[in-house]
Amino acid sequence: MKAQDLKLDSTNIDVIIKDMTLEEKLNLLVGSQGNVDTDATAAVGNSSTLVPGAAGQLNGIRRLGVPYVVMGDGPAGVRIAPTRKSIDKTFYCTHFPVELAMSATWNTELVKSVGIAMGNEAKHYGIDILLAPAANIHRNPLNGRNFEYYSEDPLLSGKMATAEINGIQSQGIGTSLKHLALNNQETNRTNNDVRGGLRTFREIYLKPFEIAVKESQPWTVMTAYNRINGVYASESKDLLTDILRKEWGFKGVVVTDWYGGQYATNQMIAGNDLLMPGKASQVEEIKASISNGKLPMEIIDRNVKNVLECVVKTRSFKGLTADNNPDLRTHAILTRNAAVEGMVLLKNRDASLPLKAEVKDLAVFGRTSYDFIAGGTGSGDVNHAYVVSLIEGLKNAGFSIDSEVQKVYEAYMKVMDKKYNKRNRMAFLPKDLIPEMELDSLDLNTIAENNDAAVITIGKTSGEFMDRKIEDNYNLVEPEKELIKKVSEAFHKKGKKVTVILNVCGVVETNSWIEYPDAVLVAWLPGQEGGNSVADLLTGKETPSGRLPMSWPVNYNDVPSKDDFPTPELVSKEDWVKTLVGFMDERTTGNRKNFDVTTYNEGIYVGYRYYTTENVPVSFPFGYGLSYTSFSYDKPCVIKESNGDIKVTVSVQNTGDVAGKEVVQVYVSAPGKDMDKPVRELKAFTKTRKLNPSEKETVTLVIPYESLASFNEKENCWQVEEGEYKVLIARDAMDSNPLMMEIMQKGVVTEKVRSYLLSR
Repeated sequence: MKAQDLKLDSTNIDVIIKDMTLEEKLNLLVGSQGNVDTDATAAVGNSSTLVPGAAGQLNGIRRLGVPYVVMGDGPAGVRIAPTRKSIDKTFYCTHFPVELAMSATWNTELVKSVGIAMGNEAKHYGIDILLAPAANIHRNPLNGRNFEYYSEDPLLSGKMATAEINGIQSQGIGTSLKHLALNNQETNRTNNDVRGGLRTFREIYLKPFEIAVKESQPWTVMTAYNRINGVYASESKDLLTDILRKEWGFKGVVVTDWYGGQYATNQMIAGNDLLMPGKASQVEEIKASISNGKLPMEIIDRNVKNVLECVVKTRSFKGLTADNNPDLRTHAILTRNAAVEGMVLLKNRDASLPLKAEVKDLAVFGRTSYDFIAGGTGSGDVNHAYVVSLIEGLKNAGFSIDSEVQKVYEAYMKVMDKKYNKRNRMAFLPKDLIPEMELDSLDLNTIAENNDAAVITIGKTSGEFMDRKIEDNYNLVEPEKELIKKVSEAFHKKGKKVTVILNVCGVVETNSWIEYPDAVLVAWLPGQEGGNSVADLLTGKETPSGRLPMSWPVNYNDVPSKDDFPTPELVSKEDWVKTLVGFMDERTTGNRKNFDVTTYNEGIYVGYRYYTTENVPVSFPFGYGLSYTSFSYDKPCVIKESNGDIKVTVSVQNTGDVAGKEVVQVYVSAPGKDMDKPVRELKAFTKTRKLNPSEKETVTLVIPYESLASFNEKENCWQVEEGEYKVLIARDAMDSNPLMMEIMQKGVVTEKVRSYLLSR
């Protein structure tokens, strides 16, 4: 074959690499902005020319038949620009519930179906790879991107990520599992050095990635911005070659987060194949390192091969054209149902919900009721066609909304929007929400007299680049508490019920105000159909089945990592701005606690592992959630298979009056003789189908033997200790009366590894 006839296919990648020039190889390894000279340290991607608003793209090589490949953000739906020059059409995408809300469904099949829809929209819009899902752990409730992550538990996180990846990739669209690893704070995220022990990293923070890689093989994995024990994640051979590829068997491309890392040469050597979105300085550095012998061509060719093996799987390589016409109407139904299943009922005094049939007239309070929050900001945002507010959802469900209350709120918000829009000009940053309205202009006694019930919405949002503040984001501010208290008192005097809807990005403090309302429903950031989804639950059209994917502490001082996490209120504006822009050619190290260096002193005791082991009370435990119906469990059958796997079979019956779904949670309590162990750890879960009253379903869950292993730092191995294991079927992580069985297990080293990720 003549050189000019040589074209890429899946069988000739090695031949193609031999024919490529160095310039062509570097164009493939350094993204499409490789000709841009910048010192940027981080960015929300917006650099694609083929699909405006997409995160970025890989360079094509026309003479060799290598196409441009488009990457788009996608944790809650495809993020592209809704408008394009000279085109009279909008390019909207479905805004699905955020990952946190999807995790609260505890339903992997549902998450997979959402992934299928996201992959389908990506295909229609010309996206080859979605930069999703994100599997970082909820180490601390203040993390600004917790909404974009699944859970505090590695098993739940890993299984949810696996489901989403399998759904998206079933459509021929690649995924990018992110951010590997330990990207658990936004404050100074591009320069922060995470320090901790290998057991902590292995058991908690790497485990969801390990599960997802082994069970779904994402096309790409995205590295985190931060350092790990002194080494940037994107420059860590320990992480990217030895653990990710050799131990876990990853076959795809490793890509940086946008402008992540420091030295391109180190990234190439470590196994970070693709540098996005690409800088001119990276190309020059790599050339110099090749010339002086620091960077062997074998490594360049290895990385190029990884990229090309991914390229040949893409829709662009297969010549599929974008018709820009996804089925948004069908996907709107899916997102509505998905949001319903992830909402969590925290309180329901005297069966206040669902609202009784005689309840027709509602007084609706809270500025967020009129401006519902669909999702967070940053790369996890979606340009949606609409958001159904709570007011709209309630009206769609047939309720009459108090017009006087509505007029007062809308007039207030119109005035305040003008003021606060001026404060929200920096693209992608978390928005300043307008403050809650004072109630002075409302006659609550008359309003309570004229309406059948009250609904109050409290809204909190967050996003990339900064963490949540304790004083006004984690805690409710005084006007919000006063709103709940005064409305509750006024309506209770008339014998009427009050429901609080939490349209929030994560955990909020509840202990100081939850006594007042009759019911509290966590709606999270539920996507574009949020108002309809809430109405489906308030009316009883659907029964709540969501469960908390994280613990809700009584107050922030109870959080185990509180002393080893940034306090956003203490970060100066000057320091914060420096973390956003390229203010230096080389990033420097420092020793400022929780800014330059964050130490994971709590070890493996994250979330419920800490609260249960130390017997610290919480407001609501991991796995908690109420229903409109009730469920009973028959005596479980627990069998130890010949390979040590534990098979748990149990029948679940709906013993209530309405149809509903139940989440079956199986925890294990280890002997704890060889090393410290949490009191209990989640080892399996499933969700029943919708069961009608008196209907029963038998479910079987398998706990693999190797999942019982803990990481022995002294011996550098995964080890199952010998002894008696308690298998617990519990309603939540702090259930004091679980169904308990005991199983004896032999002690075995399941895997021997090297001492990777040690401090440098």
